[in-house]
Amino acid sequence: MGTLYIDRKDYHVKLDGKTICFYNNGKKVGMVPLEPLKRVIFVGNLTVDTSVLRKLADMGISAIFLTGRRLRFSGMLHGPFHNNGLLRVMQYEKSRSDFARVYSQEIVLRKIKSQVEFIKELIEIDTKHRFIFTMKLKTMNKILEKLEMGTFDIDSLKGLEGSATSTYFSVYTKLFNKSLNFNSRTRRPPLDPVNAMLSLCYTLVHFEIVRELEVIGLDPIIGFYHQFEYGRESLACDLLELFRLEIDRFVLQLFTTKEMTKEKFSEDKENGGFYLKKENRERFYFIYEDWAKNMRSFFREEVRDLARRINNGKDIIY
Repeated sequence: MGTLYIDRKDYHVKLDGKTICFYNNGKKVGMVPLEPLKRVIFVGNLTVDTSVLRKLADMGISAIFLTGRRLRFSGMLHGPFHNNGLLRVMQYEKSRSDFARVYSQEIVLRKIKSQVEFIKELIEIDTKHRFIFTMKLKTMNKILEKLEMGTFDIDSLKGLEGSATSTYFSVYTKLFNKSLNFNSRTRRPPLDPVNAMLSLCYTLVHFEIVRELEVIGLDPIIGFYHQFEYGRESLACDLLELFRLEIDRFVLQLFTTKEMTKEKFSEDKENGGFYLKKENRERFYFIYEDWAKNMRSFFREEVRDLARRINNGKDIIY
């Protein structure tokens, strides 16, 4: 077990040696050993003793805090940062060099290539939409060919990526039941169950990557493709682009297998948006962990590869 989700209203979380214990109305209702954990995700209205947070920091276990209803990120706690200050200096220098443009073009190329391959798969199996998917594939291939034959600055790359993403989602939306009302990518707020699940999964993977960056000694705030924006982990945003298709596949599978249905989400009539109901979150955490445990080695390797490149091809000792 690498991840513990604590999503119970009014729980009091206490420490007992290297074990965290859960109390409800003064009665002990559960306990989990800390040794196998890499991350603890606290959701909603909990009381957590500071001794628990100190122990998590001492043991190098990340604490991530999500809001209760909308599962939005609200904070993260770590122990001491990696000591490799020189690596971060090199990262800052490369963010102002041509490395940023080269790496950005590589990210966009890899992302669009993965989308192209996905659409090719769909053309083979989805006879209902074969014609329109073929037309969309031609558009994607033109963008890809342009990228492969030219050199572009970051603003131009964003324009090309935006066009490709729009085309890709015009395909992706057709893979879901029409009753879900998933017609386009919407974010704040997500206007249908599919967008709600995409946003949640993107958020969880984003902070998986933040953790890997901090473990190896890179600064998640300083990106290459996503330039500096106050309060945003831009480098994690860069690396997330490489995994969006895998997340999209995961979300598609959730709805195809009926693990997720419209009935498992609630609509916020006052503020707008769809959100996974509390009684369905436990099942989602289990399914997400089953998927994520197979993906984490890929997250880690992408981070390590980037660190080596920043470090002029030398492995990072940590």
